[in-house]
Amino acid sequence: MKKIILIIIVALGILFLTKGYIYAPLTEEEKLREKIEQMLIIGFRGTSITPYIDQTLKDLNIGGVILFDRDVPSGGEIERNIISPQQTKELISQLNKLSNDMFIAVDAEGGDVNRLKEKYGFTNIPSAEEMGKGSVEGTKSHGIFLGQQLSDLGFNLNFAPVVDVNVNPENPVIGCLERSFSNDPEKVYNHASSFIEGLHQSNIVTAIKHFPGHGSSENDSHLGMTDVTNTYKEEELLPYELLIENGYNDMVMTAHIMNQNIDENYPATLSPLFLQNILREKIGFNGIIVSDDMNMGAIVDHYGFEEGLIMAINAGCDLLILSNNGLEKYDELIPYKAVDIIFNAVKNNLIPEELINQSYDRIQSLKESYGIKK
Repeated sequence: MKKIILIIIVALGILFLTKGYIYAPLTEEEKLREKIEQMLIIGFRGTSITPYIDQTLKDLNIGGVILFDRDVPSGGEIERNIISPQQTKELISQLNKLSNDMFIAVDAEGGDVNRLKEKYGFTNIPSAEEMGKGSVEGTKSHGIFLGQQLSDLGFNLNFAPVVDVNVNPENPVIGCLERSFSNDPEKVYNHASSFIEGLHQSNIVTAIKHFPGHGSSENDSHLGMTDVTNTYKEEELLPYELLIENGYNDMVMTAHIMNQNIDENYPATLSPLFLQNILREKIGFNGIIVSDDMNMGAIVDHYGFEEGLIMAINAGCDLLILSNNGLEKYDELIPYKAVDIIFNAVKNNLIPEELINQSYDRIQSLKESYGIKK
């Protein structure tokens, strides 16, 4: 019997060694890297699991992925992630087999800004502007329907709703796309609150956007820097104040907009004055601050990729979206580059390690509350 037990132990030992199951404790540097990796939401090409995304998710402890229906760098010539309900569901299932504690995110606001389009076989919901013309009960019903659709597909995070106030109806990125519920901030709050309630019924994490308010802008921050110094209205903060005052604690997405009356030098995404002084301290938000896409022109054209990442974390961003789906060239090394940039910045005292720890804790706390964490 002893000989049999010894043989079993030896065999298990060989199995563990050959499979790489050597459970040596992580070094402090490895722990730091894993925390940084959790701060990234990445985009990738592929309607199914490709060798690239397979290897990336094995190499890195990525916090989440974001799926798109159109590949911007190729002008739509290359398929991205979403082409049908069944294919999308299968892709998400495959992603969860690689890592089952990620945010699986999408932009599904309704109307034209929705990656789950009717032409792919999905059922779209009305735009925020259209919902805002109806009752809050109707908006909640749309949120419930969308939440069920997202949950059935496997998504757990929707970068919605938009809580921008429709100050400028000619705004090319908000008003003209019908992304705002109303020009009345209280009405925006009421409809956004109902929409969130609907999504929450299917356990979908939400992200209100674009802080501190993109509704008065005259330009598109996807294409370059947008300055709202002369157009911004104080009432644009009201939906955030009311939602947070009434318990909202998921995510707030930043806007890449300049308001020199608040910060003369930096857009909100890169500004401690906006994210710490106003959002954290004045309004009292304790949840996750997620950047808008760090590949957008407002950031990369003015600050560069490396400086933008460092400044965003120092300003207070907990999660960084690296869509790899902007006008820049598609780059499969972006997640690896980002981790190295942030890790080296911490080691060179350009980012306090405590900020990484705080962001990591917020991310894990939200994942646990939604049952996403392992």
